[in-house]
Amino acid sequence: EWLRAWRGRSLGCSVRTALADLDRDQAGAPAARFAAESALGDLAAQVAGVPLAWWLDPGMDRSAPLSAPVNAVLGALADLTPGDLAASAAEGYRVFKVKVGLDGLEADLLRLADLARHLPTGGQFRLDANGAWTLPEAVRGVAALNALPVEALEEPLRDPTPEHLRQLQAEAGFPLALDESLTRGGFWPTAAVAEVQRLVLKPAVLGGLRRTLALARAAEAAGRELVVTSLVESAAGLWPTAHLAAAIASPIPQGLATAGWLAEDLGKAPWPRAGRIAIPNVPGSGFRPG
Repeated sequence: EWLRAWRGRSLGCSVRTALADLDRDQAGAPAARFAAESALGDLAAQVAGVPLAWWLDPGMDRSAPLSAPVNAVLGALADLTPGDLAASAAEGYRVFKVKVGLDGLEADLLRLADLARHLPTGGQFRLDANGAWTLPEAVRGVAALNALPVEALEEPLRDPTPEHLRQLQAEAGFPLALDESLTRGGFWPTAAVAEVQRLVLKPAVLGGLRRTLALARAAEAAGRELVVTSLVESAAGLWPTAHLAAAIASPIPQGLATAGWLAEDLGKAPWPRAGRIAIPNVPGSGFRPG
């Protein structure tokens, strides 16, 4: 519905006018806004003869290759095997994202301790609890996880508050991260953001590339770590998201290695090699339907 209305307003307009219309319309349908802006940004970057990342941030260092480090995306902890870790390690990954909170805290901790023995040298778990734990559970979990190779823990609390997040982050020897909580009750910033070390930014949730970039710059200025993550979009959305990650240039692995989760796609997707996604230095996003 949002796309139909926007198309009616934008048909026959210039790219600049259509982008300005997006900037005025900040309400609702964030994934549709992201899709429209990705297409318009692709066109604008092609007209300018620059990669989409340079269009997003004209001040980027243009002598450096466009790329982003990425983490492996391995699904639920209960389904993870030592063989899965070995296969991902052989592909160059050193940060392995795993969903926890599905089988109870104690079972998760035992499973993680067992699998940690199979991590490659320097390997770490990036855990995502998806808001599964109460505060007492999260306190117990963080205490146990401090003894394991944990790179970060996303969304530990079922009902996060600034006070509880501050307490947990003080007790954790690794960054806590907010993801879904960023858009509960309104867009960032929220009071809870200041209490954790890391933010997970999804442009399809936040409503577009430029909005996410602006949030990223403000978060960087406040000392937060940043991870740009896809929603398992098709190649049409993954290419712009990878350009956004390159523009933000966070040094920690980003959540973009999701093309392999799709049985079919709308075109060739950005594919990691040796734990990084390399972005061709060509005008636009690089996406081509096919």
